[in-house]
Amino acid sequence: MRKYFFVTFLIVCLGSASSAQVKGTPVGLRTQDGWNIAAVYQPAQADKKTVLLLHDVGKNKHEFTTFSDRLADNGIGFLALDLRGHGQSTNLNIYDNFAKTGVDNDYNKMTRDVDAAMTFLKGKNLAEEDIVFVGAGMGANVAAKAASLWPSVAGVALITPVTNFRDVLTIPALRVYKGNVFIAAAADDKKTFLEASLLRNVAFLSSGEGKVVFATAYDQSAHALLDRWIMPELIQWLLTPLRPDIKPDLLDLSVEEEPYGSYEDVAPSATEEALVPSVLL
Repeated sequence: MRKYFFVTFLIVCLGSASSAQVKGTPVGLRTQDGWNIAAVYQPAQADKKTVLLLHDVGKNKHEFTTFSDRLADNGIGFLALDLRGHGQSTNLNIYDNFAKTGVDNDYNKMTRDVDAAMTFLKGKNLAEEDIVFVGAGMGANVAAKAASLWPSVAGVALITPVTNFRDVLTIPALRVYKGNVFIAAAADDKKTFLEASLLRNVAFLSSGEGKVVFATAYDQSAHALLDRWIMPELIQWLLTPLRPDIKPDLLDLSVEEEPYGSYEDVAPSATEEALVPSVLL
């Protein structure tokens, strides 16, 4: 009897966990190329940003259930999408059938899902500067590319992005986008971590000092990384994306002459210049 009760309790708990959903108003979007995109919308409080949530491959909008709850707790609005071929957005096809290569495959065309979302949000009297893109896994690559097409959005947050996911490229996108960037990756996956670090450098060269945040953790990726490690830092970034200016020291530490002689600026050596990846130039 006790064993039966435990098994029943476990099934109920697992069923409840799997049925967790993003809370908000269900909405339907229509892309220019005929996709019906399912979404959930929660408006922001006054003077707070609205976040466009883009999920990983094989997932859906409800992967953001925990994160969207924290957004709502902080007055931040959101629009969570089922990207084409995922969740309830399968009127034309499912993602398993998408071409994995080609600059015009359906993974690249997910930016059209973002376009439909932006049209919806603008209909809610939101300016581009009121909106932030947040993507996890595949969604991070889509978010980066979409940001290059919507360069006035307030920021883009990329959770375990890679340089190339099924020909959705992030380096060209981040070379175009000049706004605030948040990148997160865990150190246990060396390949992903190194690619995310490279993207951080690209974003820094494009956006400038103070506009790029790079967050690290022990393990996990995409939605699991967000929920387990990165969520508090990302929420704080959404509230205050720019780092404060460094204030000058209160004490006057200047001296009339340098005790060890004068110093001159020295140009970087050829070896140092060679360390800069050519893709960044």
